[in-house]
Amino acid sequence: MEALRIPVGDHSISALLIQPADARALYVFAHGAGAGMNHKSMVSNAEGLAARGIATLRYQFSYMERGSKRVDPPRIAHAAVRATVAEAIKLAPDLPLFAGGRSFGGRMTSQAQADEPLAGARGLAFLGFPLHPVGKPGIERAEHLSRVQIPMLFVSGERDALAEMEQLKPVVAGLGDRATLHIIAAADHSLRVPAKSGRTPAEAEAEALDAMAKWMIVLI
Repeated sequence: MEALRIPVGDHSISALLIQPADARALYVFAHGAGAGMNHKSMVSNAEGLAARGIATLRYQFSYMERGSKRVDPPRIAHAAVRATVAEAIKLAPDLPLFAGGRSFGGRMTSQAQADEPLAGARGLAFLGFPLHPVGKPGIERAEHLSRVQIPMLFVSGERDALAEMEQLKPVVAGLGDRATLHIIAAADHSLRVPAKSGRTPAEAEAEALDAMAKWMIVLI
């Protein structure tokens, strides 16, 4: 694992690169709103993807670097996405590039792509796309996705309170062939599963990472 600093405007953000010897692609991996790149779920996801031949470059949004609980406005978050994608191309120019992330990080990546395509990105993969706030089902947060013209993978828990299936399924279907939905049975927004499901959290995570790695490899 290599620790890096990535310039973003007048400041810089920290990042971590994991590039296994057998890497077949590189995933620019953004964190969710409440936990940074060193959260145990991010570490586990990155290590799991490495075991599947997918390198990761995960990074901190500026607010997380400052220790703030208030997320960056889109303009600032998009700048971090773009700077990290540009750095990824420099670090691994021979690896096919994908981008996305968990929850907030995935949404900021998709917004950046919708506004202006990310250089070199072959597709976007989302772990728990936050379609709406808890208890307020809606699809307003998906309006920009129609402007994303590269393949997208939505990996979502069946019980995700931020992306209820009744809302998410039609959104993904409406995006046509460029969007794929992989549902993790009994999982919530963080892809946790209850004991009564008969599955362990590790098994649910493995299914999610398998889906991501296979989807990327097919697109290479």
